[in-house]
Amino acid sequence: MQPNSPKSTSSLVSDALYHVSGLVRKEIDLAKAEVKSRLSSMGTAIGLIVAGAIVALVALNVLAAALVAALTEAGLDGGWAALIVGVGLALIAFFAAMKGVNDLKNTNLTPRRTVRNVKRDTQVLKETYHGA
Repeated sequence: MQPNSPKSTSSLVSDALYHVSGLVRKEIDLAKAEVKSRLSSMGTAIGLIVAGAIVALVALNVLAAALVAALTEAGLDGGWAALIVGVGLALIAFFAAMKGVNDLKNTNLTPRRTVRNVKRDTQVLKETYHGA
């Protein structure tokens, strides 16, 4: 081939495949990095939830006993005092758990940057090689 002559079709296809394979590798690496980062954040969040729950259980046991004792001192029967405190704490626990579950559901593991880059790269490839 002469230096200024256009590339052959096979050469263009070869170049395109080379560039696409490199691009795919880079996008896969980016997706892995994004998912790993988000999983790490979720792991930390779950660990904090568990630690908080353990400490909260100990504190609630002490506070519940104190509240039952206070209600009993105020003249309420011990059984009724314990029932009232137990139901109140159960409601608080239910709403807190629902909030935590909803927060985890809202955590999206989709690698958004990778998806955006792949769409952009696909468009560039279409524009570049469509006219060739």
